[in-house]
Amino acid sequence: MDSYPVDLDPEQVVRWLLAEQATGLLRLRLNARWSTEIREIPPRRELHLGDEEREDLSEVATIGTLEIAPQHASDGWRLTVVVEDESGPRLIDLGSAGEQSIDLYTFYQEFLRPGRGTASLAAEVEGPDGDAHLAYLLSAIETNVHTEDRSISKR
Repeated sequence: MDSYPVDLDPEQVVRWLLAEQATGLLRLRLNARWSTEIREIPPRRELHLGDEEREDLSEVATIGTLEIAPQHASDGWRLTVVVEDESGPRLIDLGSAGEQSIDLYTFYQEFLRPGRGTASLAAEVEGPDGDAHLAYLLSAIETNVHTEDRSISKR
């Protein structure tokens, strides 16, 4: 599969998915999850932390991931929205790291609000058919055309 970044606002993609889901005609597989990663604090001048403080503190990153795929994997494409929010140095219980599944609305509410973190959108395609299917979907998202609209235009 070829991977590449997509120049579309991740929030626009998720809002479009929520609208599709509201119609009850969403024909995509969605997998949203929330994870917390505990990371070692790298030495940085601006933090003014000594070795001892860095041992006591950890950097916490909260990551929201939404995978969007066709009903049939053979269609040959996948979109992934990733939002990463580093909350900075904290005293942390190392057992608090982990991952949990969430629904699309929770992903939108928790990760796509202003100031939440860095959001990115990437695509993976396999072959020209996958590229064509994904281009059709991205066009529908960009122009805000929904399932009912598409079915009317095909008549």
